[in-house]
Amino acid sequence: MKTNINLNQLLDEIGDAVIVADAKEIIVLWNAAATRIFGYSEEEALGKSLELITPERHRHRHSEGFSQSMATGTTRYGSSLLKVPAKHQDGHTLSIAFTVGMLFDENHQATGVVAVIRDETERFAQERALKQRLAELENPQS
Repeated sequence: MKTNINLNQLLDEIGDAVIVADAKEIIVLWNAAATRIFGYSEEEALGKSLELITPERHRHRHSEGFSQSMATGTTRYGSSLLKVPAKHQDGHTLSIAFTVGMLFDENHQATGVVAVIRDETERFAQERALKQRLAELENPQS
């Protein structure tokens, strides 16, 4: 069944960020939700490294894991939902949740990754506040 779905329109209409990076961690696709979440326009993000949104303290570990995935063609996370900090354009830290998928060429060589990302900053803060309040209620100070 053939549909008349415009994939570019679909990518720009969904609420989650969709980011594609090539095998060298260079951003090659950045949708409208990525701009809303991270603050960078498509023009500012395309051609830049994923370090753009990776907090400095996590860059080395991220880069090692990314290189390993490109070399092996696998990600240890599979379809698991990952929850990590990220960096907004203005420098503040975000809490994001995302899934990642490997991309391959016709010879099954890894060519990059696609990530579908949701901003969980507000939900994470609410959850942390609830846990803190629960701890206070369980251990009242006399």
